[in-house]
Amino acid sequence: MHIVRTASSSDPGGTQSAQDTQHGRALTPASNFLAVPAEPAYVPNMPSFALMTADELLQTPQTDKRVDLVRGILRVREPAGYLHGEITARLCKLLMDHVDARELGRVLAAETGFKLNADPDTVRAADIAFISRARLPDPRPVGYPALAPDLAVEVLSPGDRPGELLAKVGDWLSAGTRLVWVVDPERRLARVYRHDGSEAFVTAEGALDGEDVLPGFTCPLPSVL
Repeated sequence: MHIVRTASSSDPGGTQSAQDTQHGRALTPASNFLAVPAEPAYVPNMPSFALMTADELLQTPQTDKRVDLVRGILRVREPAGYLHGEITARLCKLLMDHVDARELGRVLAAETGFKLNADPDTVRAADIAFISRARLPDPRPVGYPALAPDLAVEVLSPGDRPGELLAKVGDWLSAGTRLVWVVDPERRLARVYRHDGSEAFVTAEGALDGEDVLPGFTCPLPSVL
């Protein structure tokens, strides 16, 4: 097993500006709308170790932490809290009911990992993901599917950092995800990112719309907050 460098959400220092610039594209600065502190993500001056692969991540015993693999580097976050779990579950049920009734594809939960890039490997996990029926992997993989979901949903936790969040949204979009919803429970709002680079802002009186990714789906934001 390779030794890997890890970056924890509790790390107090470092920078991620290069990755944010590379992957943020037209993304609105997260500090403008996210109820999270604008703190850097990585510890500076850390030595470079061998990078982890997606296969090694799958075989590595994990603790109760949430993890992503970002260009070979293991990213570690604290477990989600109660409010995060409740909102995610409510929205996941609504999505599953809509998708299953129309046989549109599959909704995945439990922070399912998706292998978005290789060499170095990137495995990102969404709170909720949707894959359209035409793109479903067959047979169903035991590990991480080498594709991006059509829809990725991120529900913010208090410790999430804007720079990390924008980098993750950029990874989804760059890999082919057509629609990303970022739900901010503390501010009772959401931000919508699209693959064409456009964005939308959803207030507490507004609704999440599936657009052409999930035709017919609409969810008033207050119903899940």
